[in-house]
Amino acid sequence: MRALDNTDLQILANLFKDARVSNKDLAKMVGLAPSSCLERVKRLQHEGVIQGSSLKLNMNALGAHIQAMIAVRLSDHNRETFERFMEAVQHVPEVLSLYHLGGENDLLIHVTVVDTRHLRDFVFNTITSRQEVSHVETALVYDYRQSDSMPRFNASKGE
Repeated sequence: MRALDNTDLQILANLFKDARVSNKDLAKMVGLAPSSCLERVKRLQHEGVIQGSSLKLNMNALGAHIQAMIAVRLSDHNRETFERFMEAVQHVPEVLSLYHLGGENDLLIHVTVVDTRHLRDFVFNTITSRQEVSHVETALVYDYRQSDSMPRFNASKGE
């Protein structure tokens, strides 16, 4: 992968903050002609640096009033078991994100549900009903905020 320059990093930071920004406005923000900016964005997509964009939703407005983090320990720690469990859980509508961890717990699942009964049923039907699950802990999320600032690190080797 080629080293990213400061202009690439500026493009990424602005898109990270608002992926809906128009190419014309993005070009203005980073000091490029719109055609040059579009070409850079396409190159970043082609190289896999930009892997897509997402939509932030107000879950309360959709009727999902509870979010929770569910820590899971599996009884077997081989790759096949992890992949099978993650594949089964990842596409369930309640799941917002899924993390494979090192440490005491093997996975952390961020979910959103309508109410506590929905949460209980989700845990029973989707998690504890699976034979490879040995332990589950559920913690309610009181508040959730996501940064709109791209993490800073030296992505290019020559700087």
